[in-house]
Amino acid sequence: MPLRDHFRTPVDRIMPWEGFHSGWPMTIVQHLRPLLPDGFRAEPGVHIGRHVEGDVLGFVTENWGADPDADLTGDSGGGLATLVETEPTVEVETDLDDFDTFEVRVYDTHHARRLVAAIELISPSNKDRPESRRTFVAKCASLLEAGVSVCVVDIVTSRQFNLYAELFQFIGQQVPAVAGQPDQLYAVEIRPVSRAGRRLRLQVWAKVLTVGQRLPALPLWLGDEQRIAFDLEIGYESACQTFDLPPP
Repeated sequence: MPLRDHFRTPVDRIMPWEGFHSGWPMTIVQHLRPLLPDGFRAEPGVHIGRHVEGDVLGFVTENWGADPDADLTGDSGGGLATLVETEPTVEVETDLDDFDTFEVRVYDTHHARRLVAAIELISPSNKDRPESRRTFVAKCASLLEAGVSVCVVDIVTSRQFNLYAELFQFIGQQVPAVAGQPDQLYAVEIRPVSRAGRRLRLQVWAKVLTVGQRLPALPLWLGDEQRIAFDLEIGYESACQTFDLPPP
């Protein structure tokens, strides 16, 4: 069955994208389990972040009953006490972001649960602001630096930022022509092959995704020589059937 648009009617009214993205990693794990060689284990990882805004002083006052004008000397009356400054040195407002994570990680249990592969499912919050995009891109770059193959899947139609292209900019490479446009949906497998000094050689398999068309298969690398065929369609369609999502 073809790719749905999970961010527009009618699909988003049947199942909001958060619910689908939360269930999708588990169906991927179920698909990978019989394909993985002995000693390899796939595990889902889902964390839906929170966005917190607040006046820091107001937060303290509201939650702990602190009065900016109260006596903070610790004196209960009658005795001498050292005067404590009640005026703050700085008063700020801040945004605290807790970023979404929807992923599957594959471990080699024969080598102390060494992480060998990560499948990252992009969410809207990964694309919404420059700092969010930098965080996601830096995470992928760190995985590659550690020798972990990374598969990035973007089916988010509601925000047009291409994190695959931004990853290549981040690591100082030319933006890829295939699946590198801001409005493109894509699935890409990036494999770290070898290192010469500070230079890391990467191999890339990229596929453009289109709403209404079947999802592709990619190689999922588990190490220097081992790989399996990762058919995105199987895990995706299983999740769609679980949530009774109609075809586009």
